[in-house]
Formats: sequence, structure tokens, C-alpha cells
Amino acid sequence: MVLFIEYPKCSTCKKAKKWLLDNNIDFEDRNIIENTPTEEELRKWITESKKDIKKFFNTSGLKYKELKLKEKLPIMSEEEKIKLLSSDGMLIKRPLLILGKEILVGFKEKEWEEVLK
Repeated sequence: MVLFIEYPKCSTCKKAKKWLLDNNIDFEDRNIIENTPTEEELRKWITESKKDIKKFFNTSGLKYKELKLKEKLPIMSEEEKIKLLSSDGMLIKRPLLILGKEILVGFKEKEWEEVLK
């Protein structure tokens, strides 16, 4: 089963969800604010994705800027970053698409097509 983690008010998430529906892809929908990924989930997804943890941060978000994370992240440990991400869904780049060990961060139609078709 495909897990689609989104913030319903996010325009990119809306576009991604429409793409999933238009392509008849079954998915479980999860609101990133009401059901924020746990430290364990994030740790697993970051490891399995083989992506740098920075890719999981919503660097264009208000919360990211408010907390001055551009300056703070370089001196934080991986564990501190995971704990921070799990504390607030608005810090996580979205949407997230979880397909077993394939983890897609953000919506890039070409990338999603390659993985899902």
C-alpha cells in the first residue's frame, strides 16, 4: 500500500493528490499535522531513502525560518534533527510518499511516474 502524507492546505500536496487520483493509484491518506510522523518512522524513512536528512526539512516554510534552522541544522546531530522533525509536521517537506523502501520527498511528477508506473 502507498502511504501519502500531506498537509491538505498545501498546493503542492493538492497537485500530488490529484496526480495520484488521475493515475488510479490507491493510497492511504495521512494528514501530517494531525498525525505527524514519529521519530521511529522518520529514522526508518531517512535511512531507507538514502537521502540527506536536510531533504526532509521544509526549508521554505515559515516555521523553518522562524526557528532559524538554516543556521542551527549544521551544528545539530542527526538525532536532534529527527526529534525536531517529529515535533512539528510543518517542519517536514511534503508531500511524502512511502512505498515500502521507496521514499519520495516533495512532488516531482517525473520522479513519481518513474517509481509508480
